[in-house]
Amino acid sequence: MDIVSSGEVFRGMAKKKNMNLQEFSELAEESEEVDRKLDERMIEKAQPGKILEGRLTGHLLDRSDKKGFKVWLKAPLEIRVKRIMKREGSEKEVKEIKERVKKRQESERKRYKEYYDIDLLDTSIYDLIVDSKKYKPEEIVENIIERVIDEVGEAEDKHHV
Repeated sequence: MDIVSSGEVFRGMAKKKNMNLQEFSELAEESEEVDRKLDERMIEKAQPGKILEGRLTGHLLDRSDKKGFKVWLKAPLEIRVKRIMKREGSEKEVKEIKERVKKRQESERKRYKEYYDIDLLDTSIYDLIVDSKKYKPEEIVENIIERVIDEVGEAEDKHHV
């Protein structure tokens, strides 16, 4: 199964511009074009068998003509900070990373509201919301698979009268 991460796509776009993540994030705040390009790339990649990961992707998919099972994985700030530290192999202080995450979150929320009239805190468009603090990754995957299978079964039942 192919996984497309909006964060990885964003980092790739920054690298192509020879910018670090902070510089590219600042450019995104100044230029709507950065977010729009990222969003277009994500929706272009939406097809059967692909998993798209990104804060805005569910909302964009919901507004597109493409179908998909939308899952929101939520986690408290402290958990997200620990995951970032692990992913980046960061030696930085927790407080510094926490501030960076909060700043990015607020920046994105403001931009997406302005660009698309989307409130990232609105989870009503998702088919499943999972608290990733409560479950191990394997349990999350199992839960999602079960729900997708249930959805497919229900859709097939509707077509067989």
